[in-house]
Amino acid sequence: MDFDFSDDQQQLRDAVRRWVDKGYTFERRRAIVAAGGFDRAAYGELAELGLTALTVPEAHGGLGQGPVDAMVALEELGRGIVMEPLAQAFIATRVLADHAPEALQSEWLPRIASGEALVVLAHQERKARYRLDVCEAKAAQTQAGYAVTATKSIVPAGDQADAFIVPAQLDGRIALFLVERTAAGVSATGYATQDGSRAAEVTLKDTPATLITADGLAALELAADVGIASTCAYAVGAMERTLQLTAEYLNQRKQFGVPIASFQALRHRAADMKMQLELARSMSYYASLKLGEAPDERRRALSRAKVQLGQSMRFVGQQSVQLHGGIGVTDEYAGSHYFKALTQLEMCWGDTLHHLGEVSGRMQETAGVFA
Repeated sequence: MDFDFSDDQQQLRDAVRRWVDKGYTFERRRAIVAAGGFDRAAYGELAELGLTALTVPEAHGGLGQGPVDAMVALEELGRGIVMEPLAQAFIATRVLADHAPEALQSEWLPRIASGEALVVLAHQERKARYRLDVCEAKAAQTQAGYAVTATKSIVPAGDQADAFIVPAQLDGRIALFLVERTAAGVSATGYATQDGSRAAEVTLKDTPATLITADGLAALELAADVGIASTCAYAVGAMERTLQLTAEYLNQRKQFGVPIASFQALRHRAADMKMQLELARSMSYYASLKLGEAPDERRRALSRAKVQLGQSMRFVGQQSVQLHGGIGVTDEYAGSHYFKALTQLEMCWGDTLHHLGEVSGRMQETAGVFA
């Protein structure tokens, strides 16, 4: 299989890397964390680079690119642990483009593409424990359309978003709705997460909503898989930079008059970090390439990828701290922020144990079919 990137994809990578290196420095990121974990100006700069339009169909003002292009962009954003949730634009775009009626696509996709509208998925509930089919939110049909009552947790930039994609029970099955943050009955309480980015608890009470699709579980599974692939790509970039910081430290820190990078035991541990990074990278490629497959195959592939990425993120993050010593957990040092980001990413969209269970369960189902 050819894993070479096209010239356009290389140019995209270079453009995003330049912006991260020059426009999203560690000092700027710390200032954004101190201000609450989300910067609309930084999100606007991502839009100016064309990233919010990357996967939006050309008919709706986008660039019409695919999952591999999104992966390239997210890897570079991961190198700078950029907190503005570009992955949510990719998720919203895919859900609306694949499942929403034309009128809703025409209303929202151009706004997502331009960066005018930040649309985020609000699906997590306290009792769900990563299960997408567990949903207590309720929707009811009204004379004006639909009304949704729900409480959703850990919604990315939920108090800053312009609209939410919300799963809710409608006539005994999960449907997906689009809800504007300024609609009646919406309450969003924002807070900082472990890595410094912003999330919110979002409450809807008889809130006016627009139906995206009545087949909400299938659309939600697709959204989750796009989210997993995005997390994998972002994590590869974060691990790559973590390894780079660790190697620089090993070459600078001296004991007995020589750099500690000359100690064989430490070099072996750095080599193990590199191996885990490359395992993660290959599975990130695999995840992005499988997003166009049939749902069952796609879900299996994304769970496999998340298992490897979870193992790699934990190993790379923990080894980096161990090799740095005390400085590796100080707030003033960039490495500690990468460690916190990797720790949080391992929990996103289902932790490693959850996806091990998913992979095992699907293997047993397949074995049953051929028994």
